[in-house]
Amino acid sequence: MRELSFWKRKKALAIALGLVLTIGGLGAVRAGMTAANTTPPATFKFADSNEGPSRDGFAPVVKKALPAVVKISSTRVTKTPAGFDWQGQMDPFFRQFFGDENGGRFNIPQQQREEGVGSGVILSPEGYILTNNHVVDGATDVEVTLADKREFKARIVGRDPRTDIAVLKIDGENLPSITIGDSSKLQVGDYVLAIGNPFGVGQTVTMGIVSATGRGGLGIEDYEDFIQTDASINPGNSGGALVNDRGELIGINTAIISHGSGGNQGIGFAVPVNLARQVTDQILKNGKVTRAYLGIVPQDVTPVMAKAFDAKGQQGALVGDVSPNSPAERAGVERGDIILDVNGKPVTDSNQLRMSISMMQPDSTVTLKVLRNGSTREMTAKLGELQSTGEERAKTGGPNSGNVLDGVTVQNMTPQTARELSLPASTPGVVVTDISPSSSVASSGLQEGDVIQEVNRKPVKNVTDFEQAIQHAGKDPLLLVNRHGNTLFVVA
Repeated sequence: MRELSFWKRKKALAIALGLVLTIGGLGAVRAGMTAANTTPPATFKFADSNEGPSRDGFAPVVKKALPAVVKISSTRVTKTPAGFDWQGQMDPFFRQFFGDENGGRFNIPQQQREEGVGSGVILSPEGYILTNNHVVDGATDVEVTLADKREFKARIVGRDPRTDIAVLKIDGENLPSITIGDSSKLQVGDYVLAIGNPFGVGQTVTMGIVSATGRGGLGIEDYEDFIQTDASINPGNSGGALVNDRGELIGINTAIISHGSGGNQGIGFAVPVNLARQVTDQILKNGKVTRAYLGIVPQDVTPVMAKAFDAKGQQGALVGDVSPNSPAERAGVERGDIILDVNGKPVTDSNQLRMSISMMQPDSTVTLKVLRNGSTREMTAKLGELQSTGEERAKTGGPNSGNVLDGVTVQNMTPQTARELSLPASTPGVVVTDISPSSSVASSGLQEGDVIQEVNRKPVKNVTDFEQAIQHAGKDPLLLVNRHGNTLFVVA
């Protein structure tokens, strides 16, 4: 029993010893595996906080210009009619006061508050701010918020809707102001930054290049000489700063082409600071903007126009009409003249001529170089002051035209037709009543409602004159048309 018991104890001891060795071995293996999988300490290399930027950037430019760009909040109060339709349910006692007009409906004017957000640029430490007219147009209250969160009530010093420029004034101390640059030195391809408050999210900076200069004829403003850029300009950027790579103000962000999206499409426009500065100077000096007036309807010289008027190139501006008793008429300018330069400076197109005249002062004298019948001559004109809602110019729009001249239909002028066109009853010519869309004339610019008064410089009094003139006109006849009281040339 003892011997058997001894061997049992010996076997149990051996088994226990084996288990110990096995567990120990497993532990060693696990320990080895753990040691093998341990990640060594990471070593990071940090930039020296005293070092400058690793590459060139626009941060110094933004730091210089951004404090002078402000947020502008405007409030307008508008009246809208709120209709009440009682449809016979009103007590007869009250009905006697309101009657049954408009089918039992009457309007009660209600006031509504409209709030808008835009941007502006502080021009001087005294608190004069440049922005767009449409940002503050009709505003009853204007509030300005600086980059450092200070808020000020602003007053409108003056506005110029023709260029969409307005000047505000705030009263404060230690106001940051921007450095004003020279927009005439801009070149296509120059870097520019647009700074403003798009969508009210806060100050935002976008970068792009100058895509074009001298953009006009867009129908955005009366006087257009825009800087075009692909720097992102969105709603709320209006009135903000367009700066060059030195942080100098070279434009006031004004408009975008969005094709209905309401957002940036890479085509934005800014009023050049040289134009904005001239408007600002006049507002601060006179409280308003005065412009010179020549009294013509200028047109661009197209290749067919150049051929028709025996001009060697497409430079200059064709005189489509001359206003009676205007500075141009007194100087001897005639319809059909091509103005080649003003005061020795070449005229590139009709928009450039309008801009150069508008930036002059009334009563100033200008020398015009004019091409007439293939020869040049000089004339001197004393400019007047523009009083109307816009400089005399061809007004497109209105009804479009029509048959005899390759799909153009015309009829004799009558006193009734003249009244419908708001023209004097004695207006000569034939009225365009229809133009076939398939006609080659459809893209010429001729419109329904135009009164054709000349064909190749020969007067047209009636349909018979017109048909005879067209038969002998040859290719691309030159038409003089009266449109809304202004005359202009069209090559059909």
